[in-house]
Amino acid sequence: MALVNEHYLKLSAGYLFPEIARRVSAFASEKPDLAKEIIRCGIGDVTEALPASAIKAMDAANDELANRATFKGYGPGTGYDSVRAAIAHGDFRSRGLDVADDEIFLSDGSKGDCGNILEILGAGNRIAVTDPVYPAYVDANVMFGNTGAAMAGGGYEGITYLPCTEANGFLADVPAASAPAPDVIYLCSPNNPTGTVMDRARLEAWVAYARKHRALLFWDAAYESYNRDANAPKSVYEIAGARECAIEFRSFSKSGGFTGVRCGYTVLPKSVMAYTRAGDAVALHGLWTRRWNTRSNGVSYAVQRGAEALYTESGKREVAALVDFYMENARILRDGCRALGWKTWGGENAPYVWCKTPGSFDSWGFFDHLLRNARVVTTPGAGFGRCGEGYFRISAFNSRANVEEVVRRLGRV
Repeated sequence: MALVNEHYLKLSAGYLFPEIARRVSAFASEKPDLAKEIIRCGIGDVTEALPASAIKAMDAANDELANRATFKGYGPGTGYDSVRAAIAHGDFRSRGLDVADDEIFLSDGSKGDCGNILEILGAGNRIAVTDPVYPAYVDANVMFGNTGAAMAGGGYEGITYLPCTEANGFLADVPAASAPAPDVIYLCSPNNPTGTVMDRARLEAWVAYARKHRALLFWDAAYESYNRDANAPKSVYEIAGARECAIEFRSFSKSGGFTGVRCGYTVLPKSVMAYTRAGDAVALHGLWTRRWNTRSNGVSYAVQRGAEALYTESGKREVAALVDFYMENARILRDGCRALGWKTWGGENAPYVWCKTPGSFDSWGFFDHLLRNARVVTTPGAGFGRCGEGYFRISAFNSRANVEEVVRRLGRV
């Protein structure tokens, strides 16, 4: 008989964002006259048009595909050489960081990569995540069998949760020397959901910890283009020794508006090792290359050309303008929430504002309150982990008119 992957059966009832969609849909069905007034500031989905340079490049690529003389069929599983070169130079070598072209691996986005990377790691690794945390990290590890059963009140047995609270500025501390060391550690900066950024000294401590314990750091830098803090590294490879222990994940979703186009990349240095049970070191670069060439025919040609165009002079200006637009939205939301007396974090180096729920509301209770009384959709902090209870996230990805209207409505509830 065909056997199911029983690890999927351990997953909690619903992924966070489908549950939000279910509640919004239920409200819209109950109050159809109010449905058109709903403003969605929950999921971090962009709203503005693609950069003109990317559109032009994709149009040109489509023209090539329409001509037999310039037609492209299967591409390299890891990405076209010119695109990998543009990324390695534009995001790393131009900033003095040592990243080779063939250490860039193109994909359909960092969300998938953060889970797919587990395919080249062995079973039984102890996984550490921050709490609150982007739920895709946790769910992927449940699916791969790296956790135990779901726990009452949230979370899974077998995962090391790194508490991120007001006390530590929502930034993960290195575990105590007496605590069992994790083998794989997920870190995200600028952070989703809290909008905080990790300072250089703290990241240095994490790199030193990973090297000491022969652990891997998974550094999710999907929002690095929003980071304006000179003391907060944009790349983990700004830290000495990181090329021995860190894998970086990046995305064009929020910088280039590619949430619907789909493109991102992983940086995997040739010097990053994992180990056999006998203790022998194995370079992961070759395994990741094999994985992509076996399991994928790569990102579509036109999309890669669009991503490559973001590194042209015009493309860089257009990306900067997009980021500035969303960051102004974040400022408006942050200032509006603070004017109401709500404690807030983020919104300065990230497109998310993280707020403490007012009064006696819990996270989902305040979500429902805002939905029903302001027709505003946010993201309840409890959906990101136990330490997220009592907080909520507001996304700055929206039109300026909607963001200003959200602030007006919040003032009335």
